[in-house]
Amino acid sequence: MPFKFSVGPWNVSSGADVYGPATRSEIPMEEKIRKFKELGFDAVQFHDDDAVPNINELTEEEIKAEARKVRALLDEVGLKAEFVAPRLWMDPHCVDGGFTSNSEEDRKFALWRAFRSIDIARELGADLIVLWLAREGTLCTESKSAVVGTKRIVEALDAMLDYDKSIRIAIEPKPNEPIDRSFCGTLGHVMGVSAATKDPSRVGGLLESAHAVLAGLDPANEMGFALAFNKLFSVHLNDQNGLKFDEDRSFGAENLRQSFDQIKILKENGYGSRGEYVGLDVKAMRTTRDDAAYEHLKNSLAVVKALEAKADKYDYAFENKCIRERNYEALEMYVLNLLMGI
Repeated sequence: MPFKFSVGPWNVSSGADVYGPATRSEIPMEEKIRKFKELGFDAVQFHDDDAVPNINELTEEEIKAEARKVRALLDEVGLKAEFVAPRLWMDPHCVDGGFTSNSEEDRKFALWRAFRSIDIARELGADLIVLWLAREGTLCTESKSAVVGTKRIVEALDAMLDYDKSIRIAIEPKPNEPIDRSFCGTLGHVMGVSAATKDPSRVGGLLESAHAVLAGLDPANEMGFALAFNKLFSVHLNDQNGLKFDEDRSFGAENLRQSFDQIKILKENGYGSRGEYVGLDVKAMRTTRDDAAYEHLKNSLAVVKALEAKADKYDYAFENKCIRERNYEALEMYVLNLLMGI
């Protein structure tokens, strides 16, 4: 079956980074959402404050009311909401982490935002909450116990599962950045944390290609690991040039074979058959002009669809023959020729 695609508003940005100012104009949220539909996306990914700006200043009922306005726009345009993610890493309360902060007050705040994200998701018609545990780790190793920190993550997940009995939670692991050492850095960690919760069936993972590369791992293998346990709730496709900062390059821009293997393993295992989306998490280059602000999305979608077509033509009979004969050189060359169109 063909993939359904999702994208978040942060994928279209002004180009500012930690070393330089904005290079493009800001685009209003409504304009982005309408453009996403035009580009062929099926759903929108949201942070809590994408859907409800100034969330900390509003009451719970006001938050729900603002979310309903966004739902009305999605319905008008013909898009779904895939998930809502609490943006804990940007808030002053979470400078030392959210769920794992050494401050009890800050840990309570992080849960408050998580609960509000669940409220927003329900108003938007989504049942998935994504947790990027960005600052849930250490800058100074001795400042937190990994044992205590991991248990606090499980406690927070259990509280969320209790708050809404049908919500699902997808943890998006990353080994580092913005913190130095993550308490939950890979999908293997996610599986362990999931198993420790009170309802493991509702806790899984979101695999981002670049995050796997940053952990020194192969994205397709990480996807396969989660798929083996029916725990791959979502994906963020992009690309990454080695062990640098998180680049969020356009999908396929750095390693086309690695990108093909991701599409292949998703298709082989029926990803999407239970409503899962193929999400993009890509950034335009800083050099991109205003009139090309969406080109990286177009390019990434084009690559995914081209690799889908390659996967559909893949010769599994030849693959099996090579496996029987242990002729992996021939199999590797077949894949390269397929990708090169030879």
